[in-house]
Amino acid sequence: MTITRRTSPGGLGLVDGQLRRSKIQSTTLSNGHVAQAGIGEFLKLSQRTLGALDTNVLDEIIGCLMGVWRRRGIVYVMGNGGSASTATHFAADLAKYTIAEGKPRFKVLGLTDNVPLVSAWTNDGGFQSIFSEQMAAWLAPGDALVGFSVHGGSGSGGAGPWSQNMVNAMRTAKEGGASVIGFSGFDGGAMAKMADHCLTVPVLEDELGTPIVESVHVLLHHLVVHTLREQIKYE
Repeated sequence: MTITRRTSPGGLGLVDGQLRRSKIQSTTLSNGHVAQAGIGEFLKLSQRTLGALDTNVLDEIIGCLMGVWRRRGIVYVMGNGGSASTATHFAADLAKYTIAEGKPRFKVLGLTDNVPLVSAWTNDGGFQSIFSEQMAAWLAPGDALVGFSVHGGSGSGGAGPWSQNMVNAMRTAKEGGASVIGFSGFDGGAMAKMADHCLTVPVLEDELGTPIVESVHVLLHHLVVHTLREQIKYE
């Protein structure tokens, strides 16, 4: 009896203690149901989003990058925020994962990763200059610029129009004879208008728009580099 008559920190006796435990259990089950519902919603929405993608644009993107590889051109990669990490990951995989024995390797320059250089250009030319100025020393006709962005740039925010560093970089790339590839979301933004090839991930529910778009971008980047590797093997 002593064991079963434990009290809560508030001094509740056996009956109250049992009631208290029952309420806690009920809350836990309720939260568990909420969690399961959230998991199911996210996964179902992800599957629906994948089913709505324009795979023809994926073919165009892969074809464009294969052309850069054949010409031994350079691929520049950019992104902001969470998309900056996707850009870094894509640049790493494009340079390393696509290696096939006896074949040339992709030349890749990640524009998000040199923190001292990014901060120097931010200091001297403003944040909008950080990508375009890094490309200036290398850019040549036949290169390609790849950008990842949830909204694609040019929306309004607290610091002014979104992603002007990407808009400037796309303009610089096109003026220099390079192709522009975009992975965007929502309505595609400036990226959908400026890129030669832009895959815009459709947003089926605004509340989950950003996490779904960013998740799909990561999946797509893996699809792209894997397909490129397989094509390079048989080139």
